[in-house]
Amino acid sequence: MMTGTFDIKNSIRTPTVAAARVASGDYRQGEIHRALLESCQVLGWPDGERGCFGTVIPAGSTVVVKPNMVLHENRGIGGLVELVTNAALIIAVVEEVLKADPSQVLIGDAPIQSCEFDVLLRSTRLGNWSNELRARDARFKGIADFRRTVSTIVNGSKNARENLRPREEYVHYDLGTESLLEPISDPATPFRVTCYDPRLLEKTHSAGNHQYLIARQVIDADVVINLPKLKTHKKAGITNALKNLVGINGNKEYLPHHRLGGAEAGGDCYPGRDPVKRVLETVLDRQNTAGSRIVERAMSVVSENLQRLNRFRMDEIGVEGAWSGNETVARMTLDLNRILLYGMGNGSLSDEIQRIVVHVSDAVIAGQGDGPLASEPLPLALILASENATAMDWVGAQFLGYDPQKVPLLDLAFERFRWPIAEFEPGSIVLLDSDGCEMAVSASVDPVRHPAGWRTAATNVI
Repeated sequence: MMTGTFDIKNSIRTPTVAAARVASGDYRQGEIHRALLESCQVLGWPDGERGCFGTVIPAGSTVVVKPNMVLHENRGIGGLVELVTNAALIIAVVEEVLKADPSQVLIGDAPIQSCEFDVLLRSTRLGNWSNELRARDARFKGIADFRRTVSTIVNGSKNARENLRPREEYVHYDLGTESLLEPISDPATPFRVTCYDPRLLEKTHSAGNHQYLIARQVIDADVVINLPKLKTHKKAGITNALKNLVGINGNKEYLPHHRLGGAEAGGDCYPGRDPVKRVLETVLDRQNTAGSRIVERAMSVVSENLQRLNRFRMDEIGVEGAWSGNETVARMTLDLNRILLYGMGNGSLSDEIQRIVVHVSDAVIAGQGDGPLASEPLPLALILASENATAMDWVGAQFLGYDPQKVPLLDLAFERFRWPIAEFEPGSIVLLDSDGCEMAVSASVDPVRHPAGWRTAATNVI
């Protein structure tokens, strides 16, 4: 653990968020760079010629930049601009990081398994930029894909390529009974991930057993700069600083998304009880554990018909945990944030914070609607920065038109547990403008569109 003028302990105690404005939808490199500098200045991060992260990054340190690179295409009517962290912000951050004289800088993320990473790098032009920068500055190590598995679904069957990176490139953690998932672990309502073999998840998450597999390059870093895209999220409500850190984990079976069954039966996949959905869950389990392509495709046909029936019944939530009662994805996300702050290279967690983590969010064009994969544009014209992920997301949730107290991810983040991530109360969170003056937090003038299952957490519903 390297130290400098930045007080590493303050990351869980500092409730300040800085905001710098840009013209609506303006991703010109110069404008984004200016906004980055202004937001960092408010927080006291710059240090003369060492750039806007000069007090954050000790000379000679190893830095990982973690953007949101979730998918190569928007699954809705929108585009990439509201889906992933914009290249202009990534480039501006890396340029400033290099001014602080680190020993090496790496960009990395683990997008969803179906993301075509090369296509995304071409579409954003980050691929060519990365190659050119590596050629002229040996400290820059390029853009890493942290995934161990990639897959596609063809005719109802999953085609996967496994073990793309060796296990030695990851650090294995088991939080056991200290996991925030432990209080909701029950064999009667086991954890699930949509379209994934439940037997794999059973090995990694059950009572007293909560495992994660984190890219070693992240754990070995002295500094992590988290660059989320502010968006609505159908399972977590919001994806921003906290949820973006799911992308440091290498394999999907370490990431439970919900618990089997409806809320009245002890699960958190959907509200109440629903016999049709319960049958659908059983069919999906059979599909995901099929021993042959014939059975898998047959179960796929049945599940498609049941989902068609759900749509006919005007159901908007489905069986993916896409509603505000989902605690599983919130607790899993907070576990990962704890690991990033306290995790050591031997797979244990220290009582002391192990690395500097700061957050700069792309909210120039945020994402609304059925995010995170089918986002629609929400122009907010902001770059946000903070030393604390929870403070940033409390503010971000309000910009997205949520009551943050109704978002489990944020409500749970303030609970008292070992390896805390926010040692302050929500009422102490302050948002400062570029002049260092306190500014009000408000959603866009037009009502924000939220995922169907999250309208009960919204302050302005359409």
